[in-house]
Amino acid sequence: MSDLRKRWLTGPLLNLIKKVLPPISETEREAMEAGEVWWDAQLLSGKPDWDQLLNMGPPQLTDEEQAFIGGPVEKLCQMIDDWQISFEDRCIPDEVWAFLKQERFFGIIIPKEYGGLGFSPTAHADIVTKISTRSTSVAVTVMVPNSLGPGELLMAHGTDEQKKHYLPRLADGREIPCFGLTGVEAGSDAASMTDTGVVCYGDYKGEKTLGMRVNWHKRYITLGPVATILGLAFKLYDPDHLLGEREELGFTVALVPTDTAGVTIGQRHLPAMQAFQNGPNWGKDVFIPMEWIIGGQENVGRGWHMLMSALAAGRGISLPSLSTGGAKMAARMTGAYARIREQFSIPIGRFEGVQRRLAEIAGIAYVLDSAHKTTTRALDKGHKPAVVSAIMKAHATYGLRDAINDAMDIHAGKAIMDGPLNYLGNVYRAVPVAITVEGANILTRSLMIFGQGAIRCHPYLLDEMMAAENPDAEAGVEALDKLLPKHLLFQIKTLLRGVFHGWTVGIFASSPKGGGHAAKYYRQLNRYSAVLTLATEISLMSLGGELKRKELISARLGDVLSQLYLLSCTLKRFKDDGAPEGDRPLLDFAMRAGLHKVETSLLEVYQNFPRRFLGHLMHFLTMPWGHSVHTASDRQARECAELLMKPSESRDRLTKGVFLGNPGDGVDLVEQAFRKVCASEAARDKLKKGGIRLLSHDTIKEGLERKLISDEEADELRDVADAVYMAIQVDHFDDLGSKCAGKGK
Repeated sequence: MSDLRKRWLTGPLLNLIKKVLPPISETEREAMEAGEVWWDAQLLSGKPDWDQLLNMGPPQLTDEEQAFIGGPVEKLCQMIDDWQISFEDRCIPDEVWAFLKQERFFGIIIPKEYGGLGFSPTAHADIVTKISTRSTSVAVTVMVPNSLGPGELLMAHGTDEQKKHYLPRLADGREIPCFGLTGVEAGSDAASMTDTGVVCYGDYKGEKTLGMRVNWHKRYITLGPVATILGLAFKLYDPDHLLGEREELGFTVALVPTDTAGVTIGQRHLPAMQAFQNGPNWGKDVFIPMEWIIGGQENVGRGWHMLMSALAAGRGISLPSLSTGGAKMAARMTGAYARIREQFSIPIGRFEGVQRRLAEIAGIAYVLDSAHKTTTRALDKGHKPAVVSAIMKAHATYGLRDAINDAMDIHAGKAIMDGPLNYLGNVYRAVPVAITVEGANILTRSLMIFGQGAIRCHPYLLDEMMAAENPDAEAGVEALDKLLPKHLLFQIKTLLRGVFHGWTVGIFASSPKGGGHAAKYYRQLNRYSAVLTLATEISLMSLGGELKRKELISARLGDVLSQLYLLSCTLKRFKDDGAPEGDRPLLDFAMRAGLHKVETSLLEVYQNFPRRFLGHLMHFLTMPWGHSVHTASDRQARECAELLMKPSESRDRLTKGVFLGNPGDGVDLVEQAFRKVCASEAARDKLKKGGIRLLSHDTIKEGLERKLISDEEADELRDVADAVYMAIQVDHFDDLGSKCAGKGK
């Protein structure tokens, strides 16, 4: 019976799979093999095991890590003048560079045995987050050596000799690293890379040495202009067969000192007016000995795998940390500004249009901070979730853009007049850089998140694809025959679960014990996990390899997976914080907004599905009632807005880690005015009851004369009026425009 099944069923199915499913290129295979699946696999199982996520506990810092953030990181933020860095000098001052090296900011992730700090991913992330609330350029300068770069690659793949030599020098700043991947013609596309090396013999230290003659041209290389050591990616060839029979050896990564003969460091780029060092470099017939390959000669051709492994962790920390810091800063400062800035004698944060924008900022900051904490906690635990890291990079930077756009709208003229008092303008300019680098968001969203997630997280699909690609046809049939019954049972369960929860709008879905106020949201995530899994099965079965080319369908399904991940993290954070009553407005607003996005993305998949009948069928089976989760109500938006405009534990918890400024700078002036305004509400209310709504020295004098307020209250309100006046000021320059029309000769 088994032989007949293999001959008449499994064998033909294997041939069909070969025709239908997309072939996996070598670079795609290495990308999928790098890192691992984690909670993303649970979300694509149709029935997530919440204990796996919730039992991890909250992220934790050691006493040493907390002391570093409260000490050197705080001092670094105090040293930074971002206006001077970005617009006056366009570089980071020598004293800041010296401090970064002295305190080993470049060795955050390097183990102590090599002279580094040996901090956890959570500490690494919190450090970058806090610095980013002060200066994007300094945050990037700290971020790059500790994420994708020679340090991380050396720790994971370097030889003992390479580690002993380079890691201590990287940790204390004697070596400044950069990584050269992006080429002029091919961008970051490894398959199309034109940078090449040829295995040959050359002279090294006066001796004939086996190595490579390398030619390259890279650009957009962060820290490139000041780097002393270059991590270089290139394609390696062996036409003379000095290493073996193969001529095309593949993508290889080596460490090249930038003072090596033939290496040229180009002039700086200026990315979106950001002052971090960035620029091109190139090499002409540069001889590199084999020992310069990271990990030595045995790692020839393994460069792409090494890079993907590094990205699986680093991409989940670096730009998400920067984005989280920016969103939290936007939430704190915009809430404060909306409270102190008045129009028609009313705080602008009390206008409903502004309230909605404030709520959006608060919701974004809450979700990003939640996902940031959960992801770094997973990294602390040793996970390297590649798909989750891609989700974090793309959606954290998108979230930062939305939050900063809303913050700019609310601040209005305060945010568009550049100068030292403007704490938003430079972040606004930096957002496109974050969205572009470490994998441009358009491609990450359209090709990577669901494209990799659907295959990697599926319990059987990758094994079935491997069976189809097995050169031994008989072994392939044998492997597939064992998988088919399991996959069929999985499909039946997925169909039943997806249809049941779709028609009952999730009211019978399960919720973890003790869900409390959040129980309804757990049920909705369980519902849409089942729906997404069913939609994935139907998409893969009906479209096969064509799905790879249907990027918008893939992007929308990826958006569903991404939102489910972000919302899962939000629920975990709410639980980890002890489900505080004061945070409920944040939770409700964020969960409703995210679930509405899930439904919108699914409906767009169904409406645009290439097999129209199947699109209508999926709609009927899983969302027969259309939208069932509506975005937050106006009342909930008001509650979120008010949370940002009043001192509270919830506000402080949401914006923890934001640097609150040096005395007299823009952030400090708004913070001080905010505190004084909130503390003087009782005295201000007395004026309003007497018909005096505008706050000025004249109206305060009138209120005192009419005995509406006491002398002490009058002094308090004069101090408030002065503080608000200073906080809402913008910069002006007496030397601008001296050569413009009307001023020149």
